[in-house]
Amino acid sequence: MQKSLVALSTLAALGLFACQPNTTDEAASTTADSANTTSVSAEEMTDSQKQAYAMGASMGLFVSSRAEQQEQLGLTLDQVALKQGFQDGLADTLKFTPEQIQQIAQQGEEVLRTKQQEAAAQAAEKNIEAGVAYLEENAKREGVVTTESGLQYEVLTEGEGASPVATDVVKVHYRGTLLDGTEFDSSYKRGEPAEFPLNRVISGWTEGVQLMKEGSKYRFHIPSELAYGQRATGAITPNSTLIFDVELLEVVKPEAEAPTE
Repeated sequence: MQKSLVALSTLAALGLFACQPNTTDEAASTTADSANTTSVSAEEMTDSQKQAYAMGASMGLFVSSRAEQQEQLGLTLDQVALKQGFQDGLADTLKFTPEQIQQIAQQGEEVLRTKQQEAAAQAAEKNIEAGVAYLEENAKREGVVTTESGLQYEVLTEGEGASPVATDVVKVHYRGTLLDGTEFDSSYKRGEPAEFPLNRVISGWTEGVQLMKEGSKYRFHIPSELAYGQRATGAITPNSTLIFDVELLEVVKPEAEAPTE
């Protein structure tokens, strides 16, 4: 684990290192070669140049992503020190022993992880407050029905087909958003409906879709405890209340078990 952290940090430095002049003749030569490589068009690159370019691009993207991530958490990435560390690594003039570097890199990861946990806890608390306030107001709107579990739904279009049970497979089109309107998932955008067992999804879906008939389109307002709870996934932060527009296209009954002999 520690070795991989050090390796990743060292490799990541190349993305910024290539942009700066080096102090040693050997490093200057390396930079010149790199500059020549990057001046060549993609079509003119040899396979070895493409591989080297891909390695450098990956490092640069990592550094950029890491810097943005740390900035969002109030942590700065000292690019001067990062470049110096890479230069010293190439010249074998490290200011710390390899063991110390491993320890320092691990400490950096722990600081980042702690900041991430603190930010997640703050977001979770805010999400609970926002969700409770939203659902209280939403329940007052005409056409919104609140079930015993706390699930809220409204009928956008009523169908006339069959209704599923939890063990059925359903085919649906859907769009999911956060309370601020951020869309985090959409089968419409993917251009094809989703199909899955109804008892393998979040409980708000399992309960809500069973209220629908084929051809129906409902809007579900799902409390966090009926969604992902304290889990985070993609744009969904802990304790998020979710809104789904769901169109039930088809109820796919499970295949009958083959008779035993």
